[in-house]
Amino acid sequence: MHIAIAGNIGSGKTTLTGLLAKHFGWEPHYEDVDTNPYLNSFYEDMQRWSFNLQIYFLNSRFRQVVEIRRSGKTVVQDRTIYEDAHIFAPNLHSMNLMSTRDFDNYSSLFTLMSSFIQAPDLLIYLRASVPTLVNQIQKRGRDYENAIRLDYLKGLNERYEDWISGYDLGKLMIVEVDNLNIAENPEHLGNVIDRINAELHGLF
Repeated sequence: MHIAIAGNIGSGKTTLTGLLAKHFGWEPHYEDVDTNPYLNSFYEDMQRWSFNLQIYFLNSRFRQVVEIRRSGKTVVQDRTIYEDAHIFAPNLHSMNLMSTRDFDNYSSLFTLMSSFIQAPDLLIYLRASVPTLVNQIQKRGRDYENAIRLDYLKGLNERYEDWISGYDLGKLMIVEVDNLNIAENPEHLGNVIDRINAELHGLF
C-alpha cells in the first residue's frame, strides 16, 4: 500500500512521514533534499536552475514510485510526483522563473511518466497558512531556505488549493496544520492517526 503526504514547504510532511512510519511500522520514503545537487543553486538563482531542479525531482520521484510498487511493502512517502507538475513547475513558469520552452518540455515528460504509475492509495494533504509555513521553515533553519520569498510561498499555497479541490486519483484526507503540533502533542498525532485508520479501513 502507498500512502503519500502532500503539502507546501514547511507544512510538516517530513515530520509526519517519520511519525507515521514509526507508529504503523511503514517504510518511509523521504524527499531527496540533502543529496539534491541543485537546491542551493536554485535558491540563489531560481531562473537559471528551475528547469534542472524540476527535472531532478521528477526523475527522483518517478524512481521512488516505481520502487514503492515493486517492493510490495506499505510505504509512506514524503511529497508526490504530482506536486512538482501541478504546483512547483507551473508556479515557476508563471513567475517567469522557467521559460515556456522548458515548461512545455517538462510537462510533456511528466505526462508520459505519469501514464506508467499508479496514484497513492491515500493522499494526506497538510494545509497550512503562509505564517505557519514561515514559522516552521525558520524553526528548522536550513540555510538555503532563508531566501524563500513570501510571494513564492503564497503562490504555491494557491496552487495547492486548486490542485486539491480537483484531486480525484484516489482517497484524500485533509489535515489543517495551523493549530496542530503533531511533533510535540501526542493527542494531536493520535487524532491524525485515528483519521488515517478510518480512511484505510475503507480500502479493503
